[in-house]
Order: sequence, then structure tokens, then C-alpha cells
Amino acid sequence: MTAYMIVTAHIKDRDTFISGYGKAAAALVAQFGGTYVLRGPGVTMLEGNFGRDASMVISEWPDKATAQAFWDSPEYQQVKKLRDGIADCQVLLIEAPKING
Repeated sequence: MTAYMIVTAHIKDRDTFISGYGKAAAALVAQFGGTYVLRGPGVTMLEGNFGRDASMVISEWPDKATAQAFWDSPEYQQVKKLRDGIADCQVLLIEAPKING
């Protein structure tokens, strides 16, 4: 079943984040079989307390195990360090069937 990784991030230094972490993470997402559904800044928060002026990234994976393998990989653990001190993130992983319009 398709899985989705949903990331909400407060980014303190967008240029450094994108050129370092963003570029390296994107290469690993592709390497591990994920694709981006959405990547963008400027979230409008309608309810809750995490997300105002944040960025949102949603990636799609063949299944939850594949996404988890990416997340747990030694390669990603190294890349993840590139966002230390420049981004606060909330990361969710959910498995759900695709909804066809």
C-alpha cells in the first residue's frame, strides 16, 4: 500500500537548508524509491500550533517499509545532520490507498 511522509518544517536559514540538506535529501529520496508530491514554503495554518509560516514536504513511497528504510538508513542519518540548528521539523509517516478523483 502506498505510504506518504509528511514533513512540516520551520526553516531558519532557507538558502543553507535548500543547498545542503534539501539537495542531499532529494537525491536519497529518489535513490530509495520515493517521489515528491509537494515541496513548498508558505503554509497557511488553519488550526493547531505547528505550521504557521512553515514549509511543507510530502513524499510518496511504494509502501511504509520502503519509507522507513530510507528514514533509518545510515545515509539519511548523515544527511539529516545538515538540518541541525537551521530547521525544526515534524515528520509523519502514513500508509493509505491512493484516492482517484
